[in-house]
Amino acid sequence: MTDPLASRQFIEIRIGNERLALHIQVIHEIIRVQPVTAIPNGKPYLTGVINLRGKVAPIVSLRKRFGLPEVPDTKSTRIVVVNYSDSVVGLTVDQVYQVTSFTEIQPPPERSGGTDGGFIEGIGKSGEELVGILRLDRVLQ
Repeated sequence: MTDPLASRQFIEIRIGNERLALHIQVIHEIIRVQPVTAIPNGKPYLTGVINLRGKVAPIVSLRKRFGLPEVPDTKSTRIVVVNYSDSVVGLTVDQVYQVTSFTEIQPPPERSGGTDGGFIEGIGKSGEELVGILRLDRVLQ
């Protein structure tokens, strides 16, 4: 039986040293980093909001969401704008690599007291690299 995830396309991204992927069908657009307006008393990983052609879009730092230390933005830092729950949300990532598909996707390892919070729905292979496929609904919960 073939894995239905394996035939889909994904966008490969990097957060710290981790290669991750998002389903391409949830991607609205990928933009350069822009000034973010802070929101007081928001969730720790919500860095603020931006004006995206007249729409207010919340911006989530995937570094903060995954418990990684914040680093200054670089020329590779991007905001991946995704469609989520009838709106758009921006995800700050360290780098966007490529559009890819995986010939085989393995289930994620069982959580043994891990800290991933169920964020990974599968593991794909890109060249010699293993790539975690993000479960967007869990990341943005």
